[in-house]
Amino acid sequence: MSNITRWNPVNEFEDLMNRYNRMFGLTRPGGEREGKDLFSRSDWAPAVDIKETPEAFTIEAELPGMSREDVKVTVHEGVLSIQGERKSEEDNGDKKHHRIERFYGSFLRRFTLPENVDENSVKASFKDGMLTLTLQKAEPKEPKAIEVDVQ
Repeated sequence: MSNITRWNPVNEFEDLMNRYNRMFGLTRPGGEREGKDLFSRSDWAPAVDIKETPEAFTIEAELPGMSREDVKVTVHEGVLSIQGERKSEEDNGDKKHHRIERFYGSFLRRFTLPENVDENSVKASFKDGMLTLTLQKAEPKEPKAIEVDVQ
């Protein structure tokens, strides 16, 4: 009598993703077991909402479990950058982890600003794990007419 092997397409997909991650160096450092999570990278990107009013743009980034000291916001040459690091909890050895779904590690999000944003007016606030950035719109520049002399 022959044995029947049950085919699991999810396992094949996980295996394919692991091979892809290894090929591009996206596996977890430190020898952790691969193949158990589809999200095998330690870096993550916080979710953001971008809203617009007639006066300003607002960017809200979810950063649960982080403090304002863990986050850095910069604007340089029309690019807004939000970067930081969420540190994992210290492992004191007496806990048995059954599942870890939260992401830890460093992150970097960059946004190209539209031309009608005043880069010097960016204001940031941080409350309850929510980073809120307000970017005031600049007054539209009037086109300058140049007279052309015909000779």
